[in-house]
Amino acid sequence: MKKLYFLLLLATVIFMTDCGSERMTIKERITSLPSAKIDSIKADSMFSGAWKFSITQPVDHNNPNGPKFHQKVYLDFVSSDAPVVVVTEGYSAHGNYASELARLLHCNQIIIEHRYFGESVPDSIDWRYLTAWQAATDQHDIIQLFKPVFKGKWITTGISKGGETVMFHSYYYPNDVDVRVPYVGPLNFGPEDPRMAPFLAKVGTPECRQMVYDFQKLALEKSDVLFPMMQKLAEEKKWTFTRVGNAHVAYEMTVLEFEFAFWQWGYSCSDIPLNGTDREIFDFLSKVGDFTYFTDQGIIYYEPFFYQALTQIGYYGYQFDKFKGLLKYAADNGKPEFTFSAPQNVTLPPYDYQFTRDVDKYIKTRARHFIFIYGEYDPWAAAAADIDGNTECVKIIKSGGSHGSRINNLPPEQKELVLQKLEQWLSVKIKR
Repeated sequence: MKKLYFLLLLATVIFMTDCGSERMTIKERITSLPSAKIDSIKADSMFSGAWKFSITQPVDHNNPNGPKFHQKVYLDFVSSDAPVVVVTEGYSAHGNYASELARLLHCNQIIIEHRYFGESVPDSIDWRYLTAWQAATDQHDIIQLFKPVFKGKWITTGISKGGETVMFHSYYYPNDVDVRVPYVGPLNFGPEDPRMAPFLAKVGTPECRQMVYDFQKLALEKSDVLFPMMQKLAEEKKWTFTRVGNAHVAYEMTVLEFEFAFWQWGYSCSDIPLNGTDREIFDFLSKVGDFTYFTDQGIIYYEPFFYQALTQIGYYGYQFDKFKGLLKYAADNGKPEFTFSAPQNVTLPPYDYQFTRDVDKYIKTRARHFIFIYGEYDPWAAAAADIDGNTECVKIIKSGGSHGSRINNLPPEQKELVLQKLEQWLSVKIKR
């Protein structure tokens, strides 16, 4: 009898605790957050309120009483009954906005800036703690903070590295959310993923691939004219190039980058000015290849990404052999060429080849309710997640699509499939 009484009492306590958690209002949650700063900000018209927080996080989640940092988070509120979309940014969170899924579902939204980017940086950076698990635990803890407020289902989403972040978070915390929608997120199998070069050798049409190569070759052959134009632009923009070595290296690296960027961002071969003026050739190289990527200023922004790329999440390499005799400054030195972008005076740990293989196995065997979206011509699709017959997940490849492939620009049949899966897994009705 005592045992039965104890069990009834325990059940009552659990029920009251659950109900109490569910009854927490958004106001109560906001005022009780472990946040160094809370600001009410202007909301998109679809939301009734929006806030920016600086959530206090441990630098090392294995040492919660150790050093802390403040992580930038945005919250957009519709109602406590609506679903919640969590945007797991892979980089900085550049302001508050309504994501595609928040608009489709007309629901609440939380945007989480990735640790070590933007405003979410410790006072003293210890690079050892920039790992997928530490970042996933940041996201897990933030989700748990808001679980008592919202009764609807939860979705994580992110674009590119943010899409990777969705996969990594779910790998470590598979029960945090109900649905996951990573856009164009690669799962690389090395610091220079070996699948990239074969992909680029077949992407698009042979005629277009030849035009891309011819443009790169032309840009190298005309470097005596085009390089001074870059130097002048660098002086105007106050760019420096010490990290890559010098401006000559940066110019040639931009030419090498051109091929990947051209296909990534969905440019048309009709745009390539093979017979253009020097100015037209220079402007197109600058627009597509993006000189800033190899400036000291650009490298500083991407430095945390390159640390991750060189230690755990991978990247791609350049095809130096295609331009033998034309490259005078940039050269294959037998190691990932972008090591110049890694944090300076830091000993990098050995690359963890097992991590993404483990995530790959998880996606093929245990992952649930993922909707992967890729563009056919996007080189990152070479490293696309492989669901391998996992019927609990859906993989969409947009024909001719680029890194800008999204739900709203999918062909009607593919878009309808995505909407149907969202409705099925979230138990909602989406307005067509």
